[in-house]
Amino acid sequence: MSEPVLYYSTNLKTEKQNFRDALLTGQAPDRGLFMPCSIPLISREELREMSKMQYYEIAHIVGQKFLSDQIPSFELLNIVQDAYNFPVPVERVYNRNYVMRLDQGPTASFKDFAARMMGRLMQYFLSLESRELLILTATSGDTGSAIANAFYGLDNIKVAILYPKEEVTERQRKQMTTLDKNIRVISVNGKFDDCQAMVKKAFADEDLSRLPMSSANSINIGRLIPQSVYYIYAYAKLADTNSDERIAFSVPSGNFGDLMGGLIAKNMGVPVRKFVVATNENDEVPVYWQTGQYRTIVPSRNCISSAMNVGHPSNMARVVAMYGGIMDEKGVIHKEPDLERMRRDMYAVSVNDEETRQTIKEAWKSCKLMLEPHGAVAWRGLHKNFDLHREDASPLQLNVCLETAHPAKFPGEIKEILGIDPELPESMQDLDRREETFYSINNDYSEFKQYLSENY
Repeated sequence: MSEPVLYYSTNLKTEKQNFRDALLTGQAPDRGLFMPCSIPLISREELREMSKMQYYEIAHIVGQKFLSDQIPSFELLNIVQDAYNFPVPVERVYNRNYVMRLDQGPTASFKDFAARMMGRLMQYFLSLESRELLILTATSGDTGSAIANAFYGLDNIKVAILYPKEEVTERQRKQMTTLDKNIRVISVNGKFDDCQAMVKKAFADEDLSRLPMSSANSINIGRLIPQSVYYIYAYAKLADTNSDERIAFSVPSGNFGDLMGGLIAKNMGVPVRKFVVATNENDEVPVYWQTGQYRTIVPSRNCISSAMNVGHPSNMARVVAMYGGIMDEKGVIHKEPDLERMRRDMYAVSVNDEETRQTIKEAWKSCKLMLEPHGAVAWRGLHKNFDLHREDASPLQLNVCLETAHPAKFPGEIKEILGIDPELPESMQDLDRREETFYSINNDYSEFKQYLSENY
């Protein structure tokens, strides 16, 4: 058996934790984010064997590498079989350029991959100790619905979800607000960054220390390890695993949890040539790559790729840590990372709304490829990389673009751009008829604190 993996805080002021404690704590007490002290490796032979496996089987192998000292193998197998009971299509578009559709889960979003696994792991650990937990989560759209669905009805867990009132689509909102039982949803008259700041402040508020709180945002390490699996899956299914072939991924990036999953996969041994880090007009990270100066965007810019409207990605602290630097929760860099190595591994690019709409139109016209705004940002980012780095445009180069949400979640934009009403996936077919329940607050932490005190 391999050595247990422990987790340290990016702020370096919290004792190392095992996975269970890091998972149930969420954010580290020093307001940093938990990171693995070591990353287990996947051998070339294991990658070859994975080419014949189903998704849940790959998830089981990856999970065992991180959790072998935390959960019996047969229990983990039951969890992944239950969590991943939906397809993961990888569609060839042209040459060796593929789109991996991470939108086939119960809420039609890539967030299902992390949320379902994390919810089941939390329930497993809590049930061992007959403990309860209150999950606080901020969402810019898809996280909230995925968490609400994944945690709905779990006996040991209550959930409170904050979302920015004007920056989620009607269908994204209804995927959260039409559930009840252990799920509470709060509309905030502000931005996603405001919602995220409230959650972080609540964790650090001594007045609320009586509440057993944790997070299901990508600040929780329990989100990132499951997200590494689909990068490994894509490589195993598409690459020549008998050679040293390298793959490139284009990742639509908002809070940068998805990218961190990819970086974990790369450090586990997946031969990644490059990550295209595609943001919308919230371009604080592309600007950082270009100038070496990191500046948060306050308030964040409102774009049609709403889940990426993030002016300071929480997971940048983890990205910086992975490259030897130290960034605190406010975005202040206390030790510079190896920026040149970051630039070699990742091409960061911003895509504006006009380019996003044009990409949706062109992809459908030329390839009959239907993209929603987030996937379109990644597709355009990939092609901007081709324009700048012609060697990456070789027809022999394997490229995978992540499509992170179903087009039916954005019917207004798709109908306006293509004149097509996207067909609803089965999980959303009765959504418009469901009754909603939610609570509204101003962009005022004291109102949120009062809500928590009165309801939990």
